[in-house]
Amino acid sequence: MLVARSSLECHLYIQFQGCTCGAPASGLAHRLVQREGRLCAAYAGTCGRCARPLEFVFVLADEIVSASQFGGAEPSQIIDAGQYLETSILAATAVPADFRGLTALQRDQGLQSLRRAIAALEEVLKFIPPGADAVPESAFFTPAGRAVRAREPGRFGCERLLAVLGSYRLSLRTLGS
Repeated sequence: MLVARSSLECHLYIQFQGCTCGAPASGLAHRLVQREGRLCAAYAGTCGRCARPLEFVFVLADEIVSASQFGGAEPSQIIDAGQYLETSILAATAVPADFRGLTALQRDQGLQSLRRAIAALEEVLKFIPPGADAVPESAFFTPAGRAVRAREPGRFGCERLLAVLGSYRLSLRTLGS
């Protein structure tokens, strides 16, 4: 069974998976269920394109995290380092370069995207073992994640990841005030 550390991680996994026909999985109903004596989050619905039934069931990890985090101290078992970096990059590119002239809603959306970029980048760093200087190859366990790594493997060095994270956090402090 899939082990998820938060509802945010469940949603991201579903976003990456979608339907086998290639359509995104959306509009899924959520419920809590018991499976094999464990509390699970179940998401179910029907594909909007091919009408195939969709169901994703996640065993919930024991560690409780805030709603803005993807997970706790341990790295994900269902989303790899490449997928998290891609998520971070996409969120960061949605942040306006200049907040002047934005409505309050646009500003809040920009800050929310920046927080997502930070949270996803923090997840990439969890894959680096103590004393290592980069994300190991074993942290790329999906075709999508391996493709991200293949395009630009230098992005997964610890120093570079920490520098980008520091930049995002500084932007959040600056733009959030």
